[in-house]
Amino acid sequence: MKELNINVCVEELTLPELPAEQQELVGKAREATSHSNAPYSNFNVGAAIRLGDGRIVIGANQENAAFPLSLCAERTAIFAAQAQFPELPITQIAITAKNADGFLLEPVSPCGSCRQVMTEMEDRYNIDMLVLLVGAEKIYRLKSAKDLLPLCFVDADMR
Repeated sequence: MKELNINVCVEELTLPELPAEQQELVGKAREATSHSNAPYSNFNVGAAIRLGDGRIVIGANQENAAFPLSLCAERTAIFAAQAQFPELPITQIAITAKNADGFLLEPVSPCGSCRQVMTEMEDRYNIDMLVLLVGAEKIYRLKSAKDLLPLCFVDADMR
């Protein structure tokens, strides 16, 4: 048997430590939480993505009484960007969440479905997507969505 170790580098920063363009993206993700429709969970998630031309597209989670019909903030942002600007790669994403008490202190991480979609966007455009997982007190920064989904399954795996 051979054991493989998969190492992922996660930087922990505070907002002032981020470059201005990443701070802007975090601000847009926080604003996006106000577009959330979360009447059942009261868990408002916002995402902001930066496209290859610098444009920012936001998304917010949208709940439905039939829970499987709900959609996460990350995917609403990505799918909106792909529908409007399919020629532009996604270079960065910031994700944050709040509940009745305000923004979560700890960074929030995307679900498995969102991780898969993010990874496939990287694969589609052959470019890494910088990921910012935003909490009120700290931010985790990863160089690629693939860092969130080691041993991911992408188009090339079907060939």
